Amino acid sequence: MSYSPAALKRRIPKVADLAPLMQFKKPDFSQSARLNRANTIGDLRAIAKRRTPTAPFDYTDGAAEAEITLRRAREAFLDIEFRPGILRNVEKVDTSVTVLGKESALPFGIAPTGFTRMMQSEGEYAGSQAAEAAGIPYTLSTMGTASIEDVAEAAPDGRNWFQLYLWTDRERSMELINRAAAAGNDTLMVTVDTAVAGSRLRDVRNGMTIPPALSLKTVIDASYRPAWWFNFLTHEPLAFASLNRYSGTVADLINSMFDPTLTFEDLDWLRKAWKGNLVVKGIQTLDDAKKVVDHGADGIVLSNHGGRQLDRAPIPLRLLPEVAAELKGKTSIMLDTGIMSGGDIVAALALGADFTLIGRAYLYGLMAGGRAGVDRTIAILGKEIARTMQLLGVTEVEDLTPDHVRFL
Repeated sequence: MSYSPAALKRRIPKVADLAPLMQFKKPDFSQSARLNRANTIGDLRAIAKRRTPTAPFDYTDGAAEAEITLRRAREAFLDIEFRPGILRNVEKVDTSVTVLGKESALPFGIAPTGFTRMMQSEGEYAGSQAAEAAGIPYTLSTMGTASIEDVAEAAPDGRNWFQLYLWTDRERSMELINRAAAAGNDTLMVTVDTAVAGSRLRDVRNGMTIPPALSLKTVIDASYRPAWWFNFLTHEPLAFASLNRYSGTVADLINSMFDPTLTFEDLDWLRKAWKGNLVVKGIQTLDDAKKVVDHGADGIVLSNHGGRQLDRAPIPLRLLPEVAAELKGKTSIMLDTGIMSGGDIVAALALGADFTLIGRAYLYGLMAGGRAGVDRTIAILGKEIARTMQLLGVTEVEDLTPDHVRFL
């Protein structure tokens, strides 16, 4: 007969023993509680999807054509294997980096996104103020829905950058450049992968227009998201950073604004016109990366526009090691597309990026809870970056090397 310790013998539980285990929390349905329960960017995306009408959510969430590029970009990060070092003192971690001559508290900034106040009424104001509070750069898009001056006023102590689409009308481009400089922007980011608009089929199927049209479909959709529509209808109508109000589809707007005749020589004109940092966004080959640096770029962004332009485009993370091998130390190498966690950012840094930009991740937070949601996005990514670095045995970003990662 086996021996049974007293601790393993069954007994009738006493009420006094049960009391400490029965601590029921009062339900809390506040926005702050909802956001605090979000532990990943995926959690914020789920909240955003519940709270945002289909058309603006899909504008953020979707990509071009069959969305192959976006899927491959995510898969590239998922195919990363970390190679940790053990028995290192990682009590204190420094996540700051120097980008384009100034310090950023975290190795990422907020990427330029168009029509942002359509996602949530606080839009660019929430993004710029959250970035200011976190000590990271914020980039306003030419197609942003707040003016250059209003964003500068909303975040006067922030590091504000401006993203430019070069138009055929150089006078209008020059006006934007002068406004950005006068508002204190130290970096101009010119996007070069939008000669024409990509085929974003979700937007076509949703009848996506600027501003959103009140069709029967959108009215029915609105009935499930009354808070979004209340905010949208009771705030100032959408106005753009760089043009007057527009009525029509997103693709029509892009095709009416942008210049399909741009060449490398246009970068020479821009380099002379802009005295601050010049960054070229939309680099998808090593050859083009080297060319824009030769034409005066202080930084490059390896980007396929979040998969929103050319489907089956090169994947920035896969391109990164090749570019870093040639240009590391010669220009500031940045990367976007597919980033959904702090681990993704650490992987990019280890493979040679100097800095990263987040677009969708920031917009999911914005849609989930306005300014507080963007704060939560930054907090989640910052915590994940620090933890990943500690588990890799690294205490400073500059100590990350290709030895810390490999593609499966």
